[in-house]
Amino acid sequence: MTAQTNRQFLLAKRPVGAATRETFTYQEVPVGTPADGQVLVRNEYLSLDPAMRGWMNEGKSYIPPVGIGEVMRALGVGKVIASNNPKFAVGDYVNGALGVQDYFLGEPRGFYKVDPKLAPLPRYLSALGMTGMTAYFALLETGAPKAGDTVVISGAAGAVGSIAGQIAKIKGCHVVGIAGGTDKCKFLVDELGFDAAIDYKSEDVPTALKRECPKGVDVYFDNVGGDILDAVLSRLALKARVVICGAISQYNNKEAVKGPANYLSLLVNRARMEGFVVMDHAANFAAAGQEMAGWMAQGKLKSKEDIVEGLETFPETLMKLFNGENFGKLVLKVS
Repeated sequence: MTAQTNRQFLLAKRPVGAATRETFTYQEVPVGTPADGQVLVRNEYLSLDPAMRGWMNEGKSYIPPVGIGEVMRALGVGKVIASNNPKFAVGDYVNGALGVQDYFLGEPRGFYKVDPKLAPLPRYLSALGMTGMTAYFALLETGAPKAGDTVVISGAAGAVGSIAGQIAKIKGCHVVGIAGGTDKCKFLVDELGFDAAIDYKSEDVPTALKRECPKGVDVYFDNVGGDILDAVLSRLALKARVVICGAISQYNNKEAVKGPANYLSLLVNRARMEGFVVMDHAANFAAAGQEMAGWMAQGKLKSKEDIVEGLETFPETLMKLFNGENFGKLVLKVS
């Protein structure tokens, strides 16, 4: 690769089941120059998120799907190397929808500046980026935990779940994480301060929930859906709140999504289940980011990034999310 070549992954077809390398077209094209209002960004790190699987599907959602033949959508951080936009200067570092490619060329819609001197660039894709905003607002606004509440989090060793659990601890809750594998569960308790962790790979989840949540679950932060959602629904406390943040167990289904069989628990316990989309809270991102940065400076909030090198590994690295192989926020280092 030379400085004049832009490697890109384009969406070639809408996958049925898991996305594979054949889902994408790889191409190399010349790097262009910015027209009026545009910037040229050299991408340094890309955020790999479960939502990317949903963006490949046709149909109504909270955001338009990626078009066939378009560069695969991805959030990222990079450095402005040429600019025809008065809001961004050469040398600025920016966060935005950069796409799975070496260089972004276009109008910087929704981009904002970040400072690599204040935090490592990958952190702006985890705790100080959309991941952190998702954990913060989904838990605090939708889940509305109170001190003393029992909070259960699935996908707890993942990017969003690990931060949401720590925020719940900061707010004085009893926090139980559900994760896959001994190492992840040990990390939740020993490193992040969770009160308990349930290993869904080696334990019976309903039995473990009875043990760890004897008074029931006040807030359930759901990242996985499926059988684990059903198990937690059976343990809800009166007036519980269930936050539907994600359902990674269902995204690659070839059949219909498996809905909750135990939903009548919502009726019996006068509980509510509510969906969450982070962009609904965009107006308050700056204030939330300041509070999160303060918690990190005080040592109350830790961020773990799982960084994989090489743009060329994108299709296989993305699948780590759905195989439970990532440990923390999955980030792709471009070069």
